[in-house]
Amino acid sequence: MTISAKNFRELRLDHMRRDFGGMNALRDITLTIKRGEFIALLGPSGCGKSTALNCLAGLLPLSGGSIWLDDTRIDHLKPEERGFGMVFQNYALFPHMSLRKNIGFGLKMQKRPQAEIDAKVEEALALVRLSKQADKLPGQISGGQQQRVAIARAIVVEPPLVLMDEPLSNLDAKLRLEMRAEIRRIHNMIGCSTIYVTHDQDEALSLADRIVVLRDGQMRQVGTPQELYARPAHADVAEFMGYRNILKAEAETEQNGRLTMRLGGAKLEGFAVEPGHGREVIAALRPEDLTPANDGPIAAAVVSAEYRGRDFYGLARTQEGLDLWFRSELSVQPGEQLRLGAPAERVLVYAGAAA
Repeated sequence: MTISAKNFRELRLDHMRRDFGGMNALRDITLTIKRGEFIALLGPSGCGKSTALNCLAGLLPLSGGSIWLDDTRIDHLKPEERGFGMVFQNYALFPHMSLRKNIGFGLKMQKRPQAEIDAKVEEALALVRLSKQADKLPGQISGGQQQRVAIARAIVVEPPLVLMDEPLSNLDAKLRLEMRAEIRRIHNMIGCSTIYVTHDQDEALSLADRIVVLRDGQMRQVGTPQELYARPAHADVAEFMGYRNILKAEAETEQNGRLTMRLGGAKLEGFAVEPGHGREVIAALRPEDLTPANDGPIAAAVVSAEYRGRDFYGLARTQEGLDLWFRSELSVQPGEQLRLGAPAERVLVYAGAAA
């Protein structure tokens, strides 16, 4: 396999900022990405993740800060001068060109010798497992195959960095799972760095070496998938990482980080992630960790429940009007009274009051 990323050590974002009029779309983004790393930019719509990707690609100029590839500052360079690969959400393939010609387009623009173009394109087709489809038009293949063509086109020029902007959002659930594995396989084989924009926490957890959670144009937390899944640093990060129950509570006692709090009419124990500032705290629980138990401290009535294959996931409401998402191994029905509880180590407690 001769396709490989151009040699470099690291990409550095140094206080990167992007403004649109009086709005700060990106604020003080500082990050170092090593060669071979797979970085996911994760966050809700409007958090700045696509803006960050477009600034890296050169499609948007910075309002402040700088971008460095090793010792070379590149934020003043045009997109084509940066030499990065880009995979768009809508594939952006030329409909009148064969897959072979689509993949070779970047090499042709670089005026590479035809023999080199032909060899690289054949190699890229083999890498994405589309050699037998090479002479078809994009409209004659599936969405997943079109996405593989877009990836082949991005990597055939041997970029130091591949930028992917929600590349799987137009695919069905089965294809998304298949393409996740393909993207990671190709990333590992060519040794480039990948920056992958997504709003899907499952995609980020399954693909990335590190995840950057963005909110309102700021980095809220950077860490491995394991770190972000188990110990989000802030309540808003916890909410985005699947802690669907973000609940106001009152702290009562704390010992060695283990905190007892009052949640409506119930007492609950959890572990403090942030140091407390008074009695108001936020308790964060994943639905799968809140389950019915005879001695559960929280009394609630089932509002709705749906079957998920092995378990039932539902919404329950306390007498005080507190909504709780929970998991049950047994079938539950609307109106059924439950006692819900969660292991203390699965309840994360943050300072302040929920928004």
